[in-house]
Amino acid sequence: MFKHTSERRETVENTPIKGLIETWHSLSDEERALAQAVVAEMGRRFASVVGTPREAYDFMTAATPIADGMVCQAIDEGGVRGWWVRPVGAPIDRAILFLHGGAYLLGSAEAYRGFASQIAVRTGCAVFVADYPLAPEHPFPAAYDATVAARVWLGTQGVSQIALVGDSAGGALALASLNESGAGSPMIMAAVVFSPWTDLAFTGPSFTSPETYDPVFKPGLLAGAAATYLGAADPRDGRASPLYAIPDGIPPLAIQVGTDELLLDDARRYAALAAAKGGEVRLDLFEGLHHVFQRSTEDLPSACRALDDAAGFLSRHWR
Repeated sequence: MFKHTSERRETVENTPIKGLIETWHSLSDEERALAQAVVAEMGRRFASVVGTPREAYDFMTAATPIADGMVCQAIDEGGVRGWWVRPVGAPIDRAILFLHGGAYLLGSAEAYRGFASQIAVRTGCAVFVADYPLAPEHPFPAAYDATVAARVWLGTQGVSQIALVGDSAGGALALASLNESGAGSPMIMAAVVFSPWTDLAFTGPSFTSPETYDPVFKPGLLAGAAATYLGAADPRDGRASPLYAIPDGIPPLAIQVGTDELLLDDARRYAALAAAKGGEVRLDLFEGLHHVFQRSTEDLPSACRALDDAAGFLSRHWR
């Protein structure tokens, strides 16, 4: 694992919204160069696959290594599919439900085992990475329904407390599912989301501004994915765009996002609105970093530090 040698400078802002803690993480010149190299390597890895976009995305995502000491188990039971990623000695009464990204079109639990394991090893907690049905074969609200079903299924496994974690579209699924009680679902103690895609209506300034430089996404790519997933559904339906349906009584929430993202204001606006409703919200802004940079644990010191922070946040909220 990459040693943490570069300096991190943080600025905690006093926001006018009670309950919102916003932290700006500055990037050194050294790590900015590393981040650019990481993005370039991601592109090469994705382009090197002779196969479908799903195969290429899984190949790229699986580059995050599975941490030592993990026991991985595939699950296909009662309509719920996914992978357990368990540290040795993990408690049996709590679990983290991980919802993967991929714009609702790509991604798999198997490919995300490495990323999930990086959270598992830092929390000492078992992580269940859910497979949900992908569009266009399974359009909205199939992914949402599968998320709620996975929560309920965890309750049948002796789990009484869960935390939700997700990246991009998976972060949106985590936030959207907060509106669903899910009879029999374990209590949600906290949530951490990485670059959540909260607004499929694309009204955020960072998405519409020509000054936004996102090295991973272009507006047309996300707009096409949203249209494929939604079909004729309303893009402001809270099950697809959680920005429009933030519940009262939201559990403690941490959001991490890079400042070089089209989805920057998806995160900012959700954080502000959730905190205004009385929630405990932490928003971490990472200067100059790209979409879901946290996957690059071997090459990017900020990825490891961000995951350390995420794990600490989750660990503080178990009972």
